[in-house]
Amino acid sequence: MSEEAKTSRPRTDPAVSVVGPEDGETIVLGTTRMRVLEDGSHTGHRLAIAESVLAPHTQGPPQHRHARHDEGFYVLSGTVRFTVGDQDHDVTAGTLVMVPPGTPHTFANPTDRPAVMLSTFTPDLYVQYFRDLRDTLADGRPLTPQANIDAMSRYATEPAADPAAGPAAGPA
Repeated sequence: MSEEAKTSRPRTDPAVSVVGPEDGETIVLGTTRMRVLEDGSHTGHRLAIAESVLAPHTQGPPQHRHARHDEGFYVLSGTVRFTVGDQDHDVTAGTLVMVPPGTPHTFANPTDRPAVMLSTFTPDLYVQYFRDLRDTLADGRPLTPQANIDAMSRYATEPAADPAAGPAAGPA
């Protein structure tokens, strides 16, 4: 068999990851419940995916920008307000919002109903940020604006404006 034929053959090992509706890692941060569906361990750290449920009137994180990863948001239900710079976009189910590195952004649920969205992180590095916030809360430490900024900085993320001017310490 030629080398070309060997490399074009489909994989037969169990490389597929299947995450059922009750599976995944759950991270609760205030009024947001996140379910990590892929943390990068099955994608060579190229991609992470999480489902987030934003309770009604969930205030978003301070506006921030990522230096090293793209972030995508696909709204599954409800309405999510994305603020990009000084522009608000109220988006509903079926809408995809892609945020490239360097773009200031935040999101919130300003409505009386829950909103659900699927988020992607390319590469996967930002999933650990949410774990760090969860661990801060689990250790009994307050999630202060400075604690949030410190966690962001470990993952090439920074507030887009003066942290004292924005919402307190919501997850990014």
